[in-house]
Amino acid sequence: MKLYFLRHGESEANILAVISNRGMVHGLTEKGRHQAAMLAEDLRHVTVKQIYSSPLLRAQQTAEILAHTLGAPIEITDALREFDCGIAEGRADEAAWDLHRGVVCEWLENKNWDARIEQGESFNDMQKKFVPFIERVIEEHAPDDNLVFVMHGAVAFCMLPLVLTNVDRSFIENHWIKNAHYALTEVTPNGLVCRNWFGLLVENKS
Repeated sequence: MKLYFLRHGESEANILAVISNRGMVHGLTEKGRHQAAMLAEDLRHVTVKQIYSSPLLRAQQTAEILAHTLGAPIEITDALREFDCGIAEGRADEAAWDLHRGVVCEWLENKNWDARIEQGESFNDMQKKFVPFIERVIEEHAPDDNLVFVMHGAVAFCMLPLVLTNVDRSFIENHWIKNAHYALTEVTPNGLVCRNWFGLLVENKS
């Protein structure tokens, strides 16, 4: 079984530098739509059984473009949504981004997994959604199925190291997740192994 973890195409939120992790706002830019179409062409040779998508507009639009080319159904799941930033949502000011950087620092440097921006989500909140979802999907699908997951940069950065056996956060910090690129992973007897990290071949450490 192969799992393709995709980041959505360039969004209006990326261009505006606005924190936009709630509701159906800030969809893809024209460049983002083109990126998604090119990504779909890149995956055309893959027989995709199911596309799973974050409910945020930029992710759903990316998933719809992929589905049109790949002919696979879409299932929307909150497990792939970017983490809620509470009182920083809808803002583009430096103070809001300081809150964003601060909570990520609390998680990754201080191991404070329950830290959150006021009214927002914690690392543990994300983990409780994401990890059981991936485990369930793997259990439910056939060994030869190919699955696509349309998600976001921060949730990929934080969550993928929890389910991949050969990729950790120090690796991700040096190989950032670009728009409309994907990580190709494969279910093996030793766990979920990353074969290609957004264009970079990855050594199997297992």
